[in-house]
This record gives sequence, C-alpha cells and structure tokens, in this order.
Amino acid sequence: MEDKKLKITLVKSPIGAIPKHRKTVAAMGLRKLNKTVELPDNASTRGQIQQIRHLVKVEEA
Repeated sequence: MEDKKLKITLVKSPIGAIPKHRKTVAAMGLRKLNKTVELPDNASTRGQIQQIRHLVKVEEA
C-alpha cells in the first residue's frame, strides 16, 4: 500500500480571509504565497482543503 500525498499550493493571500481560515492555512504549513506543501491524502487534510478551497490549488503528488 502506498501513501497518497496531495500537493497544496497557496495561490491567494489569506490576509483578507476570516481568522479561522488564516489559522487553517498556517496549520497546513503554508507560510508564503505560491509555496507548496505535500500532505497525506486523508479525511482531515481533505476537510482543511474544503475550508480554504478558494485560497489553494490542489494536485495529486
């Protein structure tokens, strides 16, 4: 069984976003615009992505 990963890139600034969304972006390890992190493809990551889907771009790694 191979671990599936998701590549998540921050494409829109969270400055104007509501505080909860800003915290979600930070919790995912996204610090700067156009930076990418690889996170495991699981229910909790999918939930975080769903919350901030207007700020990020998601690809399968």
